[in-house]
Amino acid sequence: MEKKLSFKQYLYVGSMLFGLFFGAGNLIFPIHMGQEAGGNIFLANFGFLITGIGLPFLGIIAIGISRCNGLFELAASVNRCYAVIFTVLLYLVIGPFFALPRLATTSYEIGLSPFIPESLDALFLFFFSIIFFGVAWFLSRKPSKLLDYVGKFLNPLFLGLLGILLIFAFISPMGEIASAKVSANYQAHAFITGFTNGYNTLDALASLAFGIIIVTTIKNMGVEKTSTIAKDTILAGSISIIVMGIIYTLLAYVGAMSVGQFPISENGGIALAQIANHYLGGIGSILLAIIVILACLKTAIGLISAFSETFTKLFPRRSYAFFIALSSILPAIFANVGLTKIISFSLPVLMFIYPLAITLILLSIIGPLFQHQSFVYQLTTYFTVVAAILDGLSASPDFIKNTEFVHSILNIAYRYLPFFEIGLGWVMPAAIGFLLGLGLSIGKRNLEGKRSKI
Repeated sequence: MEKKLSFKQYLYVGSMLFGLFFGAGNLIFPIHMGQEAGGNIFLANFGFLITGIGLPFLGIIAIGISRCNGLFELAASVNRCYAVIFTVLLYLVIGPFFALPRLATTSYEIGLSPFIPESLDALFLFFFSIIFFGVAWFLSRKPSKLLDYVGKFLNPLFLGLLGILLIFAFISPMGEIASAKVSANYQAHAFITGFTNGYNTLDALASLAFGIIIVTTIKNMGVEKTSTIAKDTILAGSISIIVMGIIYTLLAYVGAMSVGQFPISENGGIALAQIANHYLGGIGSILLAIIVILACLKTAIGLISAFSETFTKLFPRRSYAFFIALSSILPAIFANVGLTKIISFSLPVLMFIYPLAITLILLSIIGPLFQHQSFVYQLTTYFTVVAAILDGLSASPDFIKNTEFVHSILNIAYRYLPFFEIGLGWVMPAAIGFLLGLGLSIGKRNLEGKRSKI
């Protein structure tokens, strides 16, 4: 008899997936966007939700309907070499190089830094990083226990504590949204700015990375039929995405209201600490510390597990134990760079890799239209790669962007590449590559049809 998940099991899996998704960036970026968007928060939040929850949900659907076990199988539709490179790059971005260090640094800067003398900040961050990733490493040793750790315990506790803060914020708002000042970058293109800011959550990338965890979890619950696993993946994913969208919107509006009391902060972590202290004083700071550390810890467990399971399959000479150690030690070192610097360093990489993830997700979903012909994937991806490099260079630090060579290339892109000035220069090349690939696919089928009649 075919095994089917109960409603309660759907909730547990959905809770686990939400818990894995919702980490550092998911807390701090909506708040900061709200502060900058001010009176234009509706359009900004709408754009943010498309990349913040829409793309991750499409990623979950892509994993589900493609019936793949993870990102590598999905990316192999382009070719095996690209699959290896893209999989390694994506997991390094959402793993030890950017997302994982950001989790520890966000936990520290929001949760503990307010209680630490500035002169001792670096020392305490160093020790906190070791403890944080030590705990994450310990809980990542048995990935089969993720449903218990995250779905049944850590995530409900996190949601309850965050709910307390949000209730206070809406019962007694700090300012009127309609009269909130709108920052320059949200005045003309609020929707597009919110859309590209949604990249920072890393959730579209995480949806591809966490695919292996959710599929494995559902299999461990006794579901064996591939089509049922695909359906369960999408249903459980829809639960987590709906909850994420609600919380993003509430946080963004709290951020917009907060400018009635505070100036726009350097990052959302600072703003969140100010808001918690405003409503709950010292107790608020302690509450926020618990909220943030829980949010970041549960996501760290998921990222370390997903990174290690995938790298074990890519590089089978090394064990799962080796990779969870590696993905715990490296971010413990990189976390000491600081939150603001980690965000600035990651932006050009995200502007490069996000278009590749988006096109892969969309191609996987509409693949039946062209029988998943590899050259449709290839042409779309190759055209996207060129434009994505330009988008990454445009978002790079000044010491790179202002070099004579890069400056001249970007000038050409600004003049001739549609949407480049708003960070979407990849859209037109991707569309051209797709249409060329689709045309070749149709031509090949027609040619094969004529040959079969001869």
